[in-house]
Amino acid sequence: MQHVANIFSGFMEDAREWSRGRPWPLRLLLWLWFAWMSFHYTRDAAYGGFVEGLNLGVHEFGHLVCSGFGQFVHVLGGSLVQCLVPLISFAMFYRQQDYFAFSFSLVWLGTNLHGVARYVADARALQLDLVSPFGGDGEVIHDWNWLLAQMGWLHHDLAIAAVLRVLAITCLWSGVVWGAYLLRRMMTPRECNEFR
Repeated sequence: MQHVANIFSGFMEDAREWSRGRPWPLRLLLWLWFAWMSFHYTRDAAYGGFVEGLNLGVHEFGHLVCSGFGQFVHVLGGSLVQCLVPLISFAMFYRQQDYFAFSFSLVWLGTNLHGVARYVADARALQLDLVSPFGGDGEVIHDWNWLLAQMGWLHHDLAIAAVLRVLAITCLWSGVVWGAYLLRRMMTPRECNEFR
C-alpha cells in the first residue's frame, strides 16, 4: 500500500512541477468545452455530443480488430476497444508528460462509457438505430442484446447500464476537476506555487 501511495505522491509532484509557468488560455478553452460536455452528458442519459461520431468510428474499428477472436469477442470488441482507446491515450500522454491532457482522456473515456451505457440499456428495448459499415447483407445484430443473452444476463441490462453510467459520470467530472486543478496552478504566479 505504501508503494502505491509513493507512486501517487510522485505523480502529483510531477504534475505540480509540470504545471508551473505553463500557458493556460487555450487549455482554459478546452477545459470549458470539457465542462460543457460533462454537464450535458450528466444531465441527459440519451445525449450524443460532438465526439459521438469519433466514438462510433472507434467502436466499429473495434469489431474489425476483434473479428478473428470468435463471435463473442468480435461482438464485445466494439465496446471494448471503444473504452480501451481513451485508456491507451493516458499512456501516450504520460510518455509525452502532458498532464493536462489526462483531463481529455478522462472526459473522452466518460463519453465512451456513456455511449456503452446507453447501448446496454437498450438491450431489451431494441429502440436504438444501429449502424454498421461491416454488416453486409445480413441483419445487423444489437451487440448488447446478443452478449447479455449469451451470458443469461439480459434481464440485468438496466442495472449494468446504471453502473456504466455512474462510471461515465465519474470519469467526466474527474477530468473536469483534474483540468481545473492544473489550470489553477498554471494561473498562479510561480512564487505562490512554491508554497503549495
